[in-house]
Amino acid sequence: MTAPSTARPWLPGGLPPGGVTRLFCFPHAGASAAVYRDWVLAAGGELVVLPVQLPGRAERGRETPHEDVESLVEAAIEGLGDALTGDFAFFGHSVGALTAYLLTRRLAERGATLPKHLFVSGRAAPQLPDTRLQLRALPDERLAAELHALGGLPDVLRRERELLAMFLPLMRADLAVNETYRHVPGEPLPVPLTVFGGDRDPRADLDELAAWLELATDSTMVTYPGGHFYLEQHRPALLDVIHRKLRR
Repeated sequence: MTAPSTARPWLPGGLPPGGVTRLFCFPHAGASAAVYRDWVLAAGGELVVLPVQLPGRAERGRETPHEDVESLVEAAIEGLGDALTGDFAFFGHSVGALTAYLLTRRLAERGATLPKHLFVSGRAAPQLPDTRLQLRALPDERLAAELHALGGLPDVLRRERELLAMFLPLMRADLAVNETYRHVPGEPLPVPLTVFGGDRDPRADLDELAAWLELATDSTMVTYPGGHFYLEQHRPALLDVIHRKLRR
């Protein structure tokens, strides 16, 4: 990832030159654009990975993180601006999947340029009721334990209480984005959709992943062995699928 760009706070790596497909990648709860650093290095060819930096993290740490997905998507449309033109696609994992999905819907509703493909990962389809334990209001110790069980809390944060205290407000805001969403039915997405997931994900089982297929007329599902963060072990295979889908 290149040096941060003050001109484009949503894209710390800047914009690549023309003639390439840009894959905007939205992170999971609590994560920054850096979670896609290895993707940037591995993509190559005619695909450029553009990690999206959301407010409240890294160089945007002084900004207030969003707590609902509608305001986040509106801010993303404004902040990404002219970057959402030409040949591009979206990828999002967990709450990032919800953000990428709703961003695609809003662009379609406004007659704007659409991504050539939407890739979502590690989240139950948004039209399904959320019957799981709500995490955002749990006491700190319980929330930290739940996140650790998912594989989403580094050991250093569990050991260092000061670091954990700094991290949890951002995590709670991101969890609120995910948990307060209420689905409004709409037209099928006018872009191809691919849903990825782990076959043992406690936050999105296979049926909940498959329900994404109802949201687009051109949709496929690809799963890998693993839990909520299955993609850390299967990045090369996942990127290969993305390459193939975008070359269609």
